[in-house]
Amino acid sequence: MHPAPSVIAFTTFSGLGFGLLFWLGLGLPAPTGLVALGFYVIAYVGAVGGLLASTFHLGRPERAAKALTQWRTSWLSREGIAAIVTLLLGGVLALAALFGRYLAPLGWLVSLGCLVTVGTTAMIYAQLRTVPRWRHWTTPALFFTLSLGGGALLANQGAAALALLTLGAVVQIIAWVTGDTRFDRSGTTTGSATGLGDLGEVRAFLPPHSGPNYLLREFVYVVGRKHAFYLRLIGMFLAFGVPLPILAVGLTHLTAGVAVLSHVLGVLCLRWLFFAQAEHVVGLYYGKR
Repeated sequence: MHPAPSVIAFTTFSGLGFGLLFWLGLGLPAPTGLVALGFYVIAYVGAVGGLLASTFHLGRPERAAKALTQWRTSWLSREGIAAIVTLLLGGVLALAALFGRYLAPLGWLVSLGCLVTVGTTAMIYAQLRTVPRWRHWTTPALFFTLSLGGGALLANQGAAALALLTLGAVVQIIAWVTGDTRFDRSGTTTGSATGLGDLGEVRAFLPPHSGPNYLLREFVYVVGRKHAFYLRLIGMFLAFGVPLPILAVGLTHLTAGVAVLSHVLGVLCLRWLFFAQAEHVVGLYYGKR
């Protein structure tokens, strides 16, 4: 699928923002005064900035508020509602921390809201039958480990970050190994895509359209295997290969900055691959994979 920069920024930075807010909700760390303000500003810049970036991918951004009305059937709507409630409660928690108070019950509720928000974001992709690569337990597992692991890194929770990012690296490898063949194993073919499979083998005689259209732009994106392989190595190295040894040795101000920067760049690369390598079944209708 088309790796739109707005969606890549959304899934990367909102995940990190809510991940940091999760740890702040648990009182880890439990800063007060201007230090607390700094932590919460970072969390809100990531969470809110990511959510705002996602609106640039909407056909009618001015109607974004209407997405909140479909919560009964839409994971996108549920995500928006969960994010708004969590951020409002987090604002109260941040205000209390600014004046030297940690409100434990409210903090736990904020942390729970962060988990719900990240989970609903993951389900936007994991519930899609049309993208077999995403319809797997590794999709929400990746969203949770990268969000909470990156958040722990930002919150200076070294042990938690080490464990979660190690788990995230393992889940990412499993997602690639199993995902590369999941489309073929789904049983979807050109015959099933066109509805003509019962008549025998289906082959394209002429393309459905003489020029590019919305479906081709959004859902048919092909990345070369060689490029994907090298991008996977780069993404794994930056997201996990650099931060994990630093976390194992111990964080300092300098090494923490290096680890955070490397991890963010790595997650951006992995998110690009997450979309670019997601084969949508509509590609079969156009004779493309």
